[in-house]
Amino acid sequence: MLTLIDFVFFGGSILLSTCIGIYFGFWKNSKTADEYLLGDRKMKIIPISLSIVTSHISGVTVMGLPADIYVYGANSVWACSTIICACLLASYVYLPVIMKLKVPSVFEYLELRFDTSLRRTASFISILQFLLYNAIIAYIPAIALSQGVAIDPRVVIVVTCIICIFYTAVGGFKAVVWTDTFQFGCMATSVLAVLILGVGLAGGVSSVYEKASQGGRLDFNFSIDPTIRDGFWQYHVGFLVIWIYYSSFHPGAVQKYLSLSNQSSIKITVGLLCCSSVTFYIVSILTGIAIYARYSDCDPVTAGEVERFDQIVPFFVVNDAKVLPGLPGIFMAGLFSASLSSLSSSLNALSAMIYGDFVLPLFPEDVVKQKEYFILRAIVVICGTVSTIAALFLDKMGAILPFSNASVGALFGLLFGLYSLGILFPAANAKGAFCGTVISFLVTAVIASMNQWYSLNGSIASSSKSFSVEGCTIPVNITRPLPSEPSPQPFVLFRLSFFYNAVISAATVVLVGIGVSYFTKTEKCVHPDLISPISLRFVRKYCPNGTSAQYVVGKDGGRDTFSFEGSM
Repeated sequence: MLTLIDFVFFGGSILLSTCIGIYFGFWKNSKTADEYLLGDRKMKIIPISLSIVTSHISGVTVMGLPADIYVYGANSVWACSTIICACLLASYVYLPVIMKLKVPSVFEYLELRFDTSLRRTASFISILQFLLYNAIIAYIPAIALSQGVAIDPRVVIVVTCIICIFYTAVGGFKAVVWTDTFQFGCMATSVLAVLILGVGLAGGVSSVYEKASQGGRLDFNFSIDPTIRDGFWQYHVGFLVIWIYYSSFHPGAVQKYLSLSNQSSIKITVGLLCCSSVTFYIVSILTGIAIYARYSDCDPVTAGEVERFDQIVPFFVVNDAKVLPGLPGIFMAGLFSASLSSLSSSLNALSAMIYGDFVLPLFPEDVVKQKEYFILRAIVVICGTVSTIAALFLDKMGAILPFSNASVGALFGLLFGLYSLGILFPAANAKGAFCGTVISFLVTAVIASMNQWYSLNGSIASSSKSFSVEGCTIPVNITRPLPSEPSPQPFVLFRLSFFYNAVISAATVVLVGIGVSYFTKTEKCVHPDLISPISLRFVRKYCPNGTSAQYVVGKDGGRDTFSFEGSM
């Protein structure tokens, strides 16, 4: 159980995060929508870089990744090389196009490249993804705190979300960024402390390596079988799609890129994002290996000390960190910081998306301008409330990491495919993009839903490693099921690794989009600024006059409009 000093560390971090929001809300409050959403585009590299890292390294990484390593082994190490590849592709293929727009909503690109309806469709899909992911990251700290305190996880979810909604709505973009910067320190301290403690309690580095090897946690999978849960190819294909989307098109990340003053600052920020994320992944992977080594001969889940593997990290901290007073509180502070930072960034990005893509175009300008600050705050409150309600039902969804990668990854893949269709294929048109989006959404929804259904019902064979209770000091009763006839396996598409949901989704958008575009050719020109530098050689074929067009920002009744002169 948590002690007084633990609550001091934990409560202090939550209180300071709230105070930062209050400071920017009442003493440094934003005067315009641009300042509320982008910090007036005068932010510095370091806080923005740390904010992007902190908002991505959520509780899914801090708590879910070590638990995944504990159960399935260290194949997640391939995520590190994947992140590096994704950031390079983002810097030189995708971001040069997106950063030319200089607008708060990344979906503005889709309107310029295709049409308004596709922009709003993609924005709506992204809103669904945000609300689902917000529910996941709000749910994670509740699992951890309930391990150390006799409290209903639903109470923790509600209180956590109320705190985050408050300081995000009040403080806006600057409050989110500077709170993330503080929370980065909490996260880094907590994960390093847990790793060091885990290695020490497991008997040192050599002992950890020996036990992990004997337990199969260091067996790496290079099979090309797409039904295998994770391995080299799953990460370098499926996870690559997820990370390219995150580093190039994620509305929260793009919003923070645009708060910087120039292109060189953006490239530096992507580099820092890459290095910091790889470091966090390595530490989390090593933590999972160390915790397995600690419990290699007495698994707490098999022994009945905890209900599910998602609780293994907080169980280790609360039960084995008693030798270091305050460490459980530091861990809880880091975990809550990870979740709060991701949740606050998502809510702020949602306010920018909904305001720019739905409120401004659909309501009279004079009404919006008079109430824009109130509208932005109201969006944060409403979206936060919806995410809170959704989080209360997540205990039925199985393990955190696969559910997150399967559900959110599928939507990431769809949006990545849509942007790739526009940026890499000059011949693609609005009809092709729309058909690809709709078909991809339907196909991936069926595959992801059926995969989750069969997984929860035990129809898909588990690839978890073995566990032992031979070293437990108290008797453990284990009920083993009688041997039975193997049940028929589901159709292969429903047994695919959850990492491939993103690939299927992206590939469907691109292939259908290209096919439909071929049969519905239009005379509409494609401006070269909307195409990646690697595809510019094809622009003249489809738009011979496009190279002379100029991208301009105009005014329509006081509202910004975006168009290309001489190319439409």
